[in-house]
Amino acid sequence: MPKLNFNFTSDRPIYLQLVEQLTLYIVSGKLPPGDKLPPIRELALRAKVNPNTIQRALTELEDQRLIYTERTNGKFVTQNIKLITKYREQSAYTITQQYFQTMANLGFDRKTTINYLKKEKNHE
Repeated sequence: MPKLNFNFTSDRPIYLQLVEQLTLYIVSGKLPPGDKLPPIRELALRAKVNPNTIQRALTELEDQRLIYTERTNGKFVTQNIKLITKYREQSAYTITQQYFQTMANLGFDRKTTINYLKKEKNHE
């Protein structure tokens, strides 16, 4: 089981941030398909939140089919690679849009922003 680190901000509900962070662990492969999740109480201790908050986040992830429950065995990451890929691509799109919006807020148009990305690529 990978070390799960959680960081929260005060601008949005904690359970939504948990959903986002656990989704990121799943789509990045840090929580691989078929992996068993730690029990709710252990997750709550790691995240330093109420177990009810963890349960709410896990319910949301189950609704999205990113995790599933095996009765008496616990909760597991989906083995549906197509679904994981779909959420991974959605996450990349969201992050990209946020980046472009941040650059626009700084006064940069899309073309200039893309040029910054190209310059950064050349520094690799």
